[in-house]
Amino acid sequence: MPVRYYISLPNPGRARGSDAALSFSAHGAEEFAAQLQGALRSSSLFERWRNAQEDPDEVDPGLGIVDPSANVSGQQDDLRIVLVATTSIPGLVLKHRLRLLAGNSWELLDVSAA
Repeated sequence: MPVRYYISLPNPGRARGSDAALSFSAHGAEEFAAQLQGALRSSSLFERWRNAQEDPDEVDPGLGIVDPSANVSGQQDDLRIVLVATTSIPGLVLKHRLRLLAGNSWELLDVSAA
């Protein structure tokens, strides 16, 4: 069942993960939305992260779940960016992807049924 996640990037310039190869590179609401959408629809981000781990075979494969129909929209709201992600990916996995992309520079504002 799809869920709608409302996510805030209070300071988009700081919304970067600790590994630049996995991090957001976006500079506008539409780019942030497109990059998050890609991370939810494809296993590419997960695979790059998994392969960088000390023992990739020990990584929980459940973190690699994808949703080919995930949809993310982005909107500039004053200085912050608000993303709305509609996906069937579990919240734990979504949060993991956001930490890879944005580090700790994001906030989950609300969750609702889609």
